[in-house]
Amino acid sequence: MSKSESDSKVATATEDDEPDDWDKRIFSTGCAVGEFQEIPFSTTHRYAATPAPSYQRKSVDTGKPPPTPSPSRTPADTDSIDGQSPIKDMTSGLADEPLILDEGSRQVDWTRSFYGLSAEPFSKEATDILLSPIVPDDVEVKPDGIIYLPEIKYRRILNRAFGPGGWGLAPRGETIVTGKSVTREYALIAHSRLVSIARGEQDYFSPEGIPTATEGCKSNALMRCCKDLGVASELWDPRFIRRFMKERAKQIWVEHLPSKKKKQIWLRKDDEPKYPYKESKFGA
Repeated sequence: MSKSESDSKVATATEDDEPDDWDKRIFSTGCAVGEFQEIPFSTTHRYAATPAPSYQRKSVDTGKPPPTPSPSRTPADTDSIDGQSPIKDMTSGLADEPLILDEGSRQVDWTRSFYGLSAEPFSKEATDILLSPIVPDDVEVKPDGIIYLPEIKYRRILNRAFGPGGWGLAPRGETIVTGKSVTREYALIAHSRLVSIARGEQDYFSPEGIPTATEGCKSNALMRCCKDLGVASELWDPRFIRRFMKERAKQIWVEHLPSKKKKQIWLRKDDEPKYPYKESKFGA
């Protein structure tokens, strides 16, 4: 056999050994060799899978539309936030829309109604309680210097003015849950009259804190509604704020015990920093 005939046969064998689409698909799944078979490296030989004798290649029908992929699961479809947490994922909403009453119902639909708004003033006794000056001992100071009245104090004022059961908060919409906060609109009802509408909000730091954040959202809406009744209106008066901070608040340096970092915070003059902070005599 001449050298040219030998080279021609080698070239033909090499072309026949070229893997087709089926071979490539087999190689991609790892099924071309045994599970523990070692493939030697060679520059002259190729290891290709041979289809079984009963295999029949199927022709691709280009006239058929491609299969529709199954829809991906949304957060609402999952039973938990992750594989370990038993708490249901509520970041897509709580599905707690208020009940819509029938048109012929004798009850007032507070989700849409403005019944009694500005119909007449409240009694003088209730007005005196609502507009009474704020008690300085009730005012708290946040570390960033913002003064506020605890939400329980607002409830006590409303109970004194209207009596327990004489007022309430009616939700006006569904609770909206974003990635970091909870918000919902409420209406303050007193003696079967709409008094004010406000949207409450509350931040949360983990999905487990969403239920607590919904309560904080309600209290925040109550505080905002009470502004229309004049309750604790001094907290929005710049002159009162400056006088209160000068007479009853102080700014000190504190040390964060776990991290040893120092910073300045505000607190009442009759208060002391609480753990994990400790007062520091020197600045940062």
